[in-house]
Amino acid sequence: MGLLDFLSKQFVDVIDWVENPGELAIRYPMRDREISNGTELTVREGQTAFFHNEGQIADAFKPGQYRLETGNLPMLTALMNWDKGFASPFKSDVYFYTTKEQLGLKWGTTQPITVRDKEYGPLRIRAFGSYSFRIDNLPVFSVKLMGTLERLTVADVEPQLRGAIATALASALGRGETAFVDLAGDQAAMSERLLAAVQPAFAQWGLACTSFQVESLSLPDAVQEHLDKGSSMRVLGDVDRYIRFQTAEAIDTAAAQPGGMAGIGAGAAVGAAIGSSMTGGLSGGGATGAPAEDPYKQIEKLHALMTAGAITQAEFDAKKATLLAKIA
Repeated sequence: MGLLDFLSKQFVDVIDWVENPGELAIRYPMRDREISNGTELTVREGQTAFFHNEGQIADAFKPGQYRLETGNLPMLTALMNWDKGFASPFKSDVYFYTTKEQLGLKWGTTQPITVRDKEYGPLRIRAFGSYSFRIDNLPVFSVKLMGTLERLTVADVEPQLRGAIATALASALGRGETAFVDLAGDQAAMSERLLAAVQPAFAQWGLACTSFQVESLSLPDAVQEHLDKGSSMRVLGDVDRYIRFQTAEAIDTAAAQPGGMAGIGAGAAVGAAIGSSMTGGLSGGGATGAPAEDPYKQIEKLHALMTAGAITQAEFDAKKATLLAKIA
């Protein structure tokens, strides 16, 4: 090689990496430059640097400052047959990895997960929360995710991680070992179980899930509305109290309509009808010693109550079927 060729070559004197938020790893940009004897290598806290030779991991450097020479490049020295300190420049791929914890990442179910609940049967559950991770096994991470890429970020690996979380969530909840109300009431315990469930998936990529939080568990609106109604019935305790509750709601609704006092009168009429027939009709019988009312008249009154909005279609259908069964 002539003197001009030698002078035209570019050499690396300093190798270091100032990482940006969200970066996991980079291949240090050489651009045909060569590393010379005595090059300064700086590895910052939370970083590890790997030297690769023909795709094979050679020497690794933990945080610190180094002057590259035979003494601290033992594997490269062996691979390149440097029996004495290398004097000529050489080419090598240098990769930097961050081992810092990646915080504040979000996960969630894109579609509700169907679980078999102990109390309510099949339910569709949505869940959301946060998690964090870090690189735990650098050789595995290097092979499985980094490869020959120039740069790898959190955004690049997040889709795989969220997919692993969704799978773990479906497996953990799908067994139906814990009722939904208990899951929602003890999210800390559920977070611990799911952290253990996602660890194997993260480990296959050389990662460790360092924290996992379940922040919200919810049901589809229609299901939640049904459960809320059931809770209201249990709080009311019996049908008579439910009737009075519905009567009060009907009166309030009528009073709010145009017509004012006339609306209240209509609501009172509904309440009177409930008092005279629903106590027997909805509860399955009248007061002790009172004559039983004709089932057909009860059905007519029930229909009027449904039309007025005091009872639902489902309630009307259920009581109608009960009364018709008495006739048969």
